[in-house]
Amino acid sequence: MAIGIIDQFLGFIGFTEDEDQPEQLPVSESREKLEEINPNIKRKSGQVVSLHSGRQLKVVVCEPASFDEAQGIADNLKNRRAVIINLEKVGAEQARRIVDFVSGTTFALGGNMQKVGQGIFIFVPNNIDITNDLTRETKEKFVFPWAK
Repeated sequence: MAIGIIDQFLGFIGFTEDEDQPEQLPVSESREKLEEINPNIKRKSGQVVSLHSGRQLKVVVCEPASFDEAQGIADNLKNRRAVIINLEKVGAEQARRIVDFVSGTTFALGGNMQKVGQGIFIFVPNNIDITNDLTRETKEKFVFPWAK
């Protein structure tokens, strides 16, 4: 009996050595026949999985008062969050140090940065893209605060 089940199973998947094979049954009939032989076989229904994760994108807006806050900004980037930094209230030297530090972090993580306005920057990790629709003339108007 056990040998017959194995032979039927091998025949079902196409690994029979006999030259006189029985006629092929459609897949639904073959499953029914296997279920009759072994009622413990259960059909698994396919599970539908969404390709889009339900995870929301978070953007952190920072207005650092000193260079000491740059580590916290870098931690947000490491946690795959976009960061907008407003450096308007920071001195030119502090702003340069913060931008340099966060730019290095962004580069190390494979991310990207873009200047949005006067003293305002956006830093994003590698899972987020920045598109820029500004014309070249508009880009040239932006000047770093310390470059004056």
